[in-house]
Amino acid sequence: QVQLVESGGGLVQAGGSLRLSCAATGSIFSINNTGWYRQAPENQREWVTTITSGGSVNYAESVKGRFTISRDDAKRTMYLQMNSLKAEDTAVYYCTAQIRRLGSYTYSDYWGQGTQVTVSS
Repeated sequence: QVQLVESGGGLVQAGGSLRLSCAATGSIFSINNTGWYRQAPENQREWVTTITSGGSVNYAESVKGRFTISRDDAKRTMYLQMNSLKAEDTAVYYCTAQIRRLGSYTYSDYWGQGTQVTVSS
């Protein structure tokens, strides 16, 4: 069984910082692209950032220059460093990863359970 386990959400004042973590557990052969999405109340889930297995990154315009995605493949963990947080960053944040399980020849998409980030103004 493969799971993505998130941690690090919480309440922070505007201008503050948080770091989210997402650990992949289970029978994993390899991890391809990974990323983060978020969903604010009454909004659709939106893409935030992606990092490829080769280390290439992309960010949504709304977070560019403030958020940094990274990954530690030895620990099978990815991170989202969020600085200069704004009230509009308030949302449930989800990590996602393309994972190839042991014994499989294809990659499948997996999602974390979500972690709440609340930014007070």
